[in-house]
Amino acid sequence: METARVLVAADKFKGSLTAVQVAERVTAGLRRVVPGLAVETLPVADGGDGTVAAAVAAGFERREARVTGPLGDPVTAAYALRGDTAVVEMAEASGLQHLPDGVFAPLTATTYGSGELLKAALEAGATTIVFGVGGSATTDGGAGMLAALGARFLDADGKPVGPGGGPLATLAEADLTGLDPRLKDVDLILASDVDNPLTGPKGAPEVYGRQKGASEEDIAVLDAALTHYASILGPDTAALPGAGAAGGIGYGALVALGARFRPGIEVMLDVLGFAPALARATLVITGEGSLDEQTLHGKAPAGVAAAARAAGIEVVAVCGRLALPPEALEKAGIRRAYALAELEPDPAASMAQAGPLLERAAESIARDFLAG
Repeated sequence: METARVLVAADKFKGSLTAVQVAERVTAGLRRVVPGLAVETLPVADGGDGTVAAAVAAGFERREARVTGPLGDPVTAAYALRGDTAVVEMAEASGLQHLPDGVFAPLTATTYGSGELLKAALEAGATTIVFGVGGSATTDGGAGMLAALGARFLDADGKPVGPGGGPLATLAEADLTGLDPRLKDVDLILASDVDNPLTGPKGAPEVYGRQKGASEEDIAVLDAALTHYASILGPDTAALPGAGAAGGIGYGALVALGARFRPGIEVMLDVLGFAPALARATLVITGEGSLDEQTLHGKAPAGVAAAARAAGIEVVAVCGRLALPPEALEKAGIRRAYALAELEPDPAASMAQAGPLLERAAESIARDFLAG
């Protein structure tokens, strides 16, 4: 009989456990039932928050830079570097985590710090940059990012337009000639789990604006301002897949920086070395906080399961809550899911006790799939 070797490739449980902690807890639970079990851990992310942490866990060096936060205040942001490859996470500079509780700035939050973070990666010698986008506090079409990299956005009086998406309504001229020349020699990969266009009913303001504090009136203002912005940067470019990612920062990267769009989990699996780890495994355990409809649309567990299924390796999942029927799991390539909610139905208690509960779930996996 083949010796069991488990690969734990799960995302974070948002609000309770990092991807690294998920891997540690699952490993502990498995080995309680099967002592000495061979377990390899590869924390994963899909381009959103947690992407840099996953890269660092896979052997990248963590670097920090002081950059401009979404409200204009300085923040410390991390990126990851290995050789000439950098992993940059826009949420580190321009994410919702940098907003004080209950404070939003839907019209004026800026991605300037994301541009500064990309610049830090350039200065560190990166020639391949994986730019993970998601979890943003911003809806400025990436204008702030581009300004930090040398672009100029001017109104009819020749003055710089203000920060955020709202002021783009006054944009008269976009001068990209001052963009950092090093960008021409960089392979910039836009890693995202969303393929929304910039504007319209499926665009950044309409779909994601409310979670950033935008009112219905703000959404209309932002959609009109970004439509105007796109008309100046390039006709027929607002509909590019991924343009609406992270408040439209995807648009700025695609149109002005020559980025190429790839599903975030695919990029990250490549960068993290998933294929060789998968080749060593006999069982894969993946997961995230909530396994639901969104999971099936480019989230980390779906990407892991698809790759494992293609290699003929069985996959089970762990999660905080399970909102997918068995047939949807099977279609995604997941044999069975183990939810913490089955062990502790109260959501607050489940999140507070996520670590010990996850170990218990892993014990069940070991008994069901590995013991004997």
